[in-house]
Amino acid sequence: MVLVPLRVLIVDDNPGFRQTARELLRVRGYVVVADAHDGRSAVAAVELLGPDAVLLDVRLGADDGFEVAREVARARPGTAVLLMSCDDHRDAVEAVRRAGARGFVLKSELLRANLSDYWP
Repeated sequence: MVLVPLRVLIVDDNPGFRQTARELLRVRGYVVVADAHDGRSAVAAVELLGPDAVLLDVRLGADDGFEVAREVARARPGTAVLLMSCDDHRDAVEAVRRAGARGFVLKSELLRANLSDYWP
């Protein structure tokens, strides 16, 4: 049986963080299909590329990551969204669930996070 690597979209308004996340995911065996800097480009990339998973920042400049997660769920149900932020939103379990996301991780813990807890 051949395992196909999970295809991931990174969504963050910081280009430096997107590059860091891209390298982290690559080293862990994921394939980053694209990255996006705002909600509109994220939803467009989901519709065009159909990633298996999305790593999505809660704060995207003027865009709200929780709302973007809901838009992703409407555009492509079943896409595994993992929300992230520098700010601790782990106590916002209900908001994460309502957004259709699989979970939340602090950016500072992304290196140590077991992503398979959130992604298929």
